[in-house]
Amino acid sequence: MDIIEPILTIAKELYSLCEEVKANKKRCRRLADRVSALVGLVTAVKVHGFGAEPEQVRNGLENLKLTLESAEQVVKKYTSLGYLKRVAKAYDLGEEFSCLNERLNDAAQVLSLALQVEHRASIEKVFQEATRRREDEEDRQSDSLELRELLESLAEESKETNTMVDAVHKTVDQTQKDVQDIKEILESLKKPVLHLQDIREIKPEELTYSVPYEPLMKNKHSELYKGTYNKFTVAIKRYSCPLCTSPSELRSVFNKEVETMKRFESPNILRMFGICVEEENGPNPSYLIVMEYCEKGSLRQVLDSKCNLPWERKTQMCLDAAQGLYRLHQSEEKFKVHGSVRSSSFLVAAGYRVKLGGFELAKTETSLLKNKSKRSGAFHYSSPQQLQNINCPYNKTCEIYSFGIVLWEIATRDVPFKDCTSPDQIFQKVFVEKVMEPLPADCPKKLKELINACRSFEPFLRPTAGALVDMLLKMVEE
Repeated sequence: MDIIEPILTIAKELYSLCEEVKANKKRCRRLADRVSALVGLVTAVKVHGFGAEPEQVRNGLENLKLTLESAEQVVKKYTSLGYLKRVAKAYDLGEEFSCLNERLNDAAQVLSLALQVEHRASIEKVFQEATRRREDEEDRQSDSLELRELLESLAEESKETNTMVDAVHKTVDQTQKDVQDIKEILESLKKPVLHLQDIREIKPEELTYSVPYEPLMKNKHSELYKGTYNKFTVAIKRYSCPLCTSPSELRSVFNKEVETMKRFESPNILRMFGICVEEENGPNPSYLIVMEYCEKGSLRQVLDSKCNLPWERKTQMCLDAAQGLYRLHQSEEKFKVHGSVRSSSFLVAAGYRVKLGGFELAKTETSLLKNKSKRSGAFHYSSPQQLQNINCPYNKTCEIYSFGIVLWEIATRDVPFKDCTSPDQIFQKVFVEKVMEPLPADCPKKLKELINACRSFEPFLRPTAGALVDMLLKMVEE
């Protein structure tokens, strides 16, 4: 029970902080309400005990403590910024709030195991997925409108101040800068929002290809082009191999998969815009998949480049990647994994924003290929258990091991097990010798511990994707 009191203390402080914010009020209050519901849940665990699964509940409490600490840091940072900067930053923190709410939901699910049925019912009402997602979207829209009104008001006030203080040059310069900042934020609010775009069938005339009309990448199945769709820069994947799929078959698979894809909405998951069928009534229709364009290419390409990656940036990249993986792992009631986590599965957009790719519209893409072969994982990323037994069930702990190798790549910028040329050599190193490739001497201690935990030989010692997000959030804040 020693972990309960610190949780209650942090929750109380967080609840007070949420009352102090000036913008994004609805999302902060919603966060506070969910924290309050969890306080009741933790108190009930304190009274009734840890139930039939004490280890699982204790784990849940430890993860909840991490989540609340992350939430406290986010909200504290949010309330301590200058007024203009705080308002501007509020718009960028939407995903952080969304992730915190998801983590609180995870804690609620675990801790409800320790309670009686009547307690479970009350907590499920607060964290019911459909209701929670609807409430979060309503709060986002309300806060976005409020933010625009605040910025427009501030812009008018700043203009008035600008005319009154011509004699004070420093103040004028700062005021002009503030006005410019506000204008830029207002302009960004008017632009189309990526995550609000429906995943749908796109008409050929809605796509524009970049000149020169040359593929960015090409393989035996497809060609990848850069283009424009609905004012967004996009990547257009055109299938070049002969296809037996009919437009009606493709649409059937696509429509079923769209509903699943909507659950993966996140700035850290590659955005899909939809499919496109060209020359549908001709003898050989062309099939396209339209997706978000990431200007820096794959994570592996970035790591191989000469770009500067200080530890602050590397840690943020690790967090981005973990948030994408976490959203995938918790997006479905049914068991969901990526199945092929490696550095080439992540893409890097402007600002070194890392996004998880390689699984969106996977069923639609498979339906376009004649040989529907199952994706095979590289041995360099295979867990010890998979190397020992090829029939070992692939699960989330296996995927966390693979992700640990990706984190190692970010930290070192090196290629994993580059001296191993065969699966047998990798098996000898990873399973028999239990080799864990070293990290740089200047790697931050907490990041090193986290990467090593992901690469643990024993599956139960590897953290969940949610716990990874909590710990990396804390590192980034620090």
